[in-house]
Amino acid sequence: MPPAARRLSWMLCAFAMLSAARSGRADALLTEMGRRQEDRFVERQNIVPFRLLYSTDGGNETQHDALNTRIGGGRQSTHVARASFQVDAFGSSFILDMELNHDLLSSEYLERHIEHGGKKVEVKGGEHCYYQGHIRGNSESFVALSTCHGLHGMFYDGNHTYLIEPEENCTSQEELHLHSVYKSRLFEFPLDDLPSEFWHMNATSQRFVVKPRHKRRKRQIHERREKVEEETKYVELMIVNDHLMLKKHRLSVGHTNSFAKSVVNMADSIYKEQLNTRIVLIAMETWGTDNKFTISENPLVTLREFMKYRRDFIKEKSDAVHLFSGSQFQSSRSGAAYIGGICSLLKGGGVNEFGKADLMSVTLAQSLAHNLGIFSDKRKLQSGECKCEDTWSGCIMGDTGYYLPTKFSKCDVDEYHEFLNNGGGACLFNKPSKLLDPPECGNGFVEAGEECDCGSTEECSAEGGECCNSCTLTANSQCSNGLCCKKCQFEAKGVVCREAVNDCDIPESCTGDSSQCSPNLHKMDGYSCDNEEGLCFGGRCKTRDRQCKYIWGEKVTAADNYCYQKLNIEGTEKGNCGKSGDTWTQCTTEDALCGYLLCSNIMSNIPRLGELDGDITSVSLQYLDKSYTCSGAHVKLEEDADLGYVEDGTPCGDGRICWEHRCLSVDSFNFSSCPGSTEGKICSGHGVCLFFSVLGWEGDDTFIPFCKSI
Repeated sequence: MPPAARRLSWMLCAFAMLSAARSGRADALLTEMGRRQEDRFVERQNIVPFRLLYSTDGGNETQHDALNTRIGGGRQSTHVARASFQVDAFGSSFILDMELNHDLLSSEYLERHIEHGGKKVEVKGGEHCYYQGHIRGNSESFVALSTCHGLHGMFYDGNHTYLIEPEENCTSQEELHLHSVYKSRLFEFPLDDLPSEFWHMNATSQRFVVKPRHKRRKRQIHERREKVEEETKYVELMIVNDHLMLKKHRLSVGHTNSFAKSVVNMADSIYKEQLNTRIVLIAMETWGTDNKFTISENPLVTLREFMKYRRDFIKEKSDAVHLFSGSQFQSSRSGAAYIGGICSLLKGGGVNEFGKADLMSVTLAQSLAHNLGIFSDKRKLQSGECKCEDTWSGCIMGDTGYYLPTKFSKCDVDEYHEFLNNGGGACLFNKPSKLLDPPECGNGFVEAGEECDCGSTEECSAEGGECCNSCTLTANSQCSNGLCCKKCQFEAKGVVCREAVNDCDIPESCTGDSSQCSPNLHKMDGYSCDNEEGLCFGGRCKTRDRQCKYIWGEKVTAADNYCYQKLNIEGTEKGNCGKSGDTWTQCTTEDALCGYLLCSNIMSNIPRLGELDGDITSVSLQYLDKSYTCSGAHVKLEEDADLGYVEDGTPCGDGRICWEHRCLSVDSFNFSSCPGSTEGKICSGHGVCLFFSVLGWEGDDTFIPFCKSI
């Protein structure tokens, strides 16, 4: 038989008191999980699962052997929000309806790979292909699968638990067809076979004296508005994969991380249903070259060393950190965890040995349950006070029943609630500040995890419904909406999808391989516009006349330059270049056109936007037998920006623009630095320089210039 991948890692609760401190108080309890016998499957079948997609006419679902759930079926890391698969095995046809588990990864989720020499490679995010759901028509069922590399996970039909995974000899990464399905079998585990130290606790033995539990009372139950069982709890978990775990996955960091996330996803499906608790991954670390400490065959020793490693080297804040090790622990031990250690830097953790994903999910579910104060009181078990209600499948913390139990016993749940009510697990009530919020199918917006969204039922009936069903594209459809989508297919390359809106814009065309119009690009800053009266800046044509109309209405025009030259150099409330403390700043003659915005024909004291701060100033001037009206005002927006000054980027003379109330040379802004510009000509005179806006890591916009022929 193969090693642990073919052995059931059944976890058995045992208590081992650590050496008492000098004060006489016992340290935290440890638990060791036992490993079960190997013969556990009824049989195995090789099958070809199918993905179900709605036909173009919106009627029946059709089978497709391409299992890829990535958006558009490509290599991008975003997967559809909902997916359905058909698995025909053991004389039954199972239709698995699933949704992405949006609570699995926090939005700050980080993957770290430690390479040779301790070099750390960190990536934010990571591919999310982890689904949960039910078997269609079976309310007692549940499903937990990943689809990154074929179908990998488990499903439960109310009677049996099934494991599905791609055949190991499958080599294609894109079209993983042949899968193995395993069906659980019933067996009993004789209690007499348990090691003696796992059972009878002599009440008179100093070794087994159990201290009163959970004396921390940071949070009393009366402080909560809801009972603990009614409030959703969140375990912010970090996983560390040791080097041997990486070797189990052929030194592929991607496959190792995907496997670990699949394990957590399956454990989360159990916690969600049974404990009203979600497991949220906040980070994952994988050791690329060697183990960072010696992995002992004794899981207790490994656990203690791992907690030291966490204290000294792991900086991410989490409620618990668990080690996934490729090692095999000695004898019957498959893992260890501190009981009630959740939220503690030194006790919030566990170690788990390698096994198939579904087996490790049970190991993790149980070891993490120990962290949460669930330990299955042996005296109550022996007295019969606590029994597993599901005698057919067994319970997660128990020792008999079907392969892959899916339930905690009532006593287990009561222990969890007692732990919480006595002040344990205070960190669990703090929902992670950010989760990957699920998309809302039917709101008309194509969000992460959706291939399409034609809106409400009525809106889809009017347009897009034949291409989109439940936010998933129908069979043979390329798209359902977008400026470059026509009759469920992409528009041809070159079809104009967005006209230019002004002199600083250009028309955009379809690419032929997307339903969306090309990104909205604009000419580089510094191009002339509005019949040479203005300059392009940020995609807008900037002139003082446009700014006056924008604030006061179409009939308002910019005041004559004489108003600026006369008033702004005076440094009064009727003309200035800003304010320093309580004093108005005079403009230099050179900067006069960049100061207080002066307009003519302001007929109303109510601006089109913002709020008037003070009164409108108005001065009538005479110059060379002409009369000029020079009016202005301070118009404040909510963010305290003042529209009453000439905008940055507005021309103030030949080859000059305003910037922070100063009139500067265009050359000082290096506007012509576009790739392909030679001999002083932008793009060598054969095109225009465009700006492409890219959102940076910190949320700021980065503008990338490039040439394009138009």
